[in-house]
Amino acid sequence: MDFIIDATLKAVKHLYQADLSPADISLQQTRKEFEGQITVVTFPFTKVSRKSPEQTGTEIGEYLQNELAEVSDFNVIKGFLNLSISDAYWLSQFYNHVLPADHTVAEPNGKKVMVEYSSPNTNKPLHLGHVRNNLLGYSVAQILAAAGYEVVKANLVNDRGIHICKSMLAWQLFGNGETPESAGLKGDHLVGKYYVIFDKEYKKQIDELKAAGQTEDEAKKNAPLIIQAQQMLQKWEAGDKEVIDLWTTMNSWVYAGFDKTYKALGVDFDKFYYESNTYLLGKDIIDEGLASGVFFQKEDGSVWIDLTEDGLDQKLVRRADGTSVYITQDLGTAQLKYNDFHMDQSLYVVGNEQDYHFKVLFLILDKLGKSWAKGLYHLSYGMVDLPSGKMKSREGTVVDADDLIKEMAMAAEEEALKANKLQDFTSEEKTELFHMIGMGALKYFLLKVEPKKRLLFDPNESVELQGHTGPYIQYTHARIRSVLSRAAMQIEDMVMLKEISGIERDVIILLNQYPEIVKIAADGYNPAIIANYIYDLAKTFNKFYQEKSILQAEDDTLKRFRLQLATASANVIKVGMRLLGIDVPERM
Repeated sequence: MDFIIDATLKAVKHLYQADLSPADISLQQTRKEFEGQITVVTFPFTKVSRKSPEQTGTEIGEYLQNELAEVSDFNVIKGFLNLSISDAYWLSQFYNHVLPADHTVAEPNGKKVMVEYSSPNTNKPLHLGHVRNNLLGYSVAQILAAAGYEVVKANLVNDRGIHICKSMLAWQLFGNGETPESAGLKGDHLVGKYYVIFDKEYKKQIDELKAAGQTEDEAKKNAPLIIQAQQMLQKWEAGDKEVIDLWTTMNSWVYAGFDKTYKALGVDFDKFYYESNTYLLGKDIIDEGLASGVFFQKEDGSVWIDLTEDGLDQKLVRRADGTSVYITQDLGTAQLKYNDFHMDQSLYVVGNEQDYHFKVLFLILDKLGKSWAKGLYHLSYGMVDLPSGKMKSREGTVVDADDLIKEMAMAAEEEALKANKLQDFTSEEKTELFHMIGMGALKYFLLKVEPKKRLLFDPNESVELQGHTGPYIQYTHARIRSVLSRAAMQIEDMVMLKEISGIERDVIILLNQYPEIVKIAADGYNPAIIANYIYDLAKTFNKFYQEKSILQAEDDTLKRFRLQLATASANVIKVGMRLLGIDVPERM
C-alpha cells in the first residue's frame, strides 16, 4: 500500500505545510466492525494540523478520496481514518499479481542462512521434544527459502561421549550379539534399549555399594559399570580399534533408524556435522583469546572469560588440565560452520533450557571480534506437554517419535472414518491419506503456536476436521479441488467484473497479503505467522463457499471468476502449508 503512504504524505504537505517521512505513516488493517480495509492512524498528524484527530482524519480522508481513484469512501473513528479501497483496485491486484503467481519463492535476496536443527544423541531414539525441534527448524528453513534466502539445513549429531559408551558397554555385556535384524527393532530403538539396560544395572550396583556402607556419591563413582564406561571413553579417544569398530557399527544402526524417522516426519538436511569430528575444535580460539586479552588464565592453569560487565558471570572456557568444556567445542564448531559456508546468518534451533549457553557463546564470539557473530541467533522454543494418559510412551517417561507418528495416523484414521467419505479409496490410498492427515495434524498443532511458548499437545483435538486444526485446512483444500474438478469450463482468461461482494473481496485481500506474510514470518523466524494466516484464508474461503454458489453462479462470467478465486485460494493454501512441511490432499 505504498501509494496510500505517498498520498498521505502529500496530503499532510498540502493541508498543513508540513514535511513528514514514510516512517511517520502507520497503516493497519481496518478492524472488522468498521467499514473499510486500510486504516491510517491520524494521531501523529495532530502536532502539525493543530486540530483534533477526528477533524484531521476527515480532512486527510477527503483529500485522499479526491486524489486517489483507488479510495472509494472513508470514515473516521476517533484518531483512525478507515479507507474503503475500490473493487477495481482489488480485482486488478487479483488478476495482475495473485492469480498468475506461483507463490513458491521470492526473488533471491543474495543472503545465505544456515538453520541448524534436530541435534540428536546417538544413544536413543528421537522423542516428542525432537519432533518440535525438527518441525520448527525445517519450517523456518522453508520459509526463509521462500523469502529469497539461500538456505543450508544443518544437523549437528552428538555421536560421542560417556552416554554413547553406556549403550555400547551394555550391548557388550548383555547383548549376546543382538542386531536390529535379529531383534526386529529399528536400530535407534535397539541402541536405546541398551542405554536403558545400562541405567537399570548401574542403579543396582549403586544400591549394592550403598548397602555395603558407601555414600550415594561414592557408590555412583565406584560402581563397576560407570568405571568401565569411562575406560571405554578413554579408549575411544585413544583410537582403540575394537572400541571404534563397535562405535561405528552401533552408530550405523542409529543413523538408519533416524533416517526412517526423518522421512516419516518429512524433514531433511543439506549438511551433517558430527561431534566426534568437532569435539577437539576451539582450542586454537582459546589461544587466540588469551593472546588478545579476551580470556584470562587462573593460577591453576584454567582459562576463563569475565562477563560480569555484561550482566553475566565468569565462564570457564578451558579446564586446568587443558581439556575442553562444552562451550570450547561450540566456539570451534561455529567457526567451522562459517568457514564452510560464509553465511550471513546462522540459526540454532535449541530448547529454551539452553538460553544462557547461547547468550554466552554469541557474546564470546563477538568479543573475539568475529565479524559474523552479529548474524548468530538462538531460535529458542518451549517444551511440549501431553495431557496425562493421552498417549503411551515406550519407557513411560518419554514419548517416542515413532510411536507418536503411528498413533497420529491411527487417530486420523478414526476421525476420517467418521465422515464416511472414503468408499472409493483403495487401501493404499487410505494409508497414505491417514499418514498425511495425521502428520498435518501434528505439524500444524505444534507450529501454530509461537515458538517460545510452552504448549500442551492434545492428539485427539489436533486431528479434528473442524476448528483451528491442520485437517480443517487440508479438508478445505480437498473441497476446493473437488469443486474445480467438477467445473467443465476453461478459466484462464481475465474476467471483466465491475464489482464484487464483500466476502469475495475479503478472500482477495487475504490472498494479496501472502508475499508480505511470508516476509514477516521469515523476519521473525516464526512459522506461527504462516499457520494462522492459512487458517484465516481457509476459514474465509469456507464462508465464501457457504454464501456464494460457485458452480451454480448467476452467469458464466461470475462462475469463471469464482472458479479463479477458488483456484488461487487452493494454490496459496497448498504452498503455505508446504512452508509448514504439510502436504494437502487432492481429495479427502
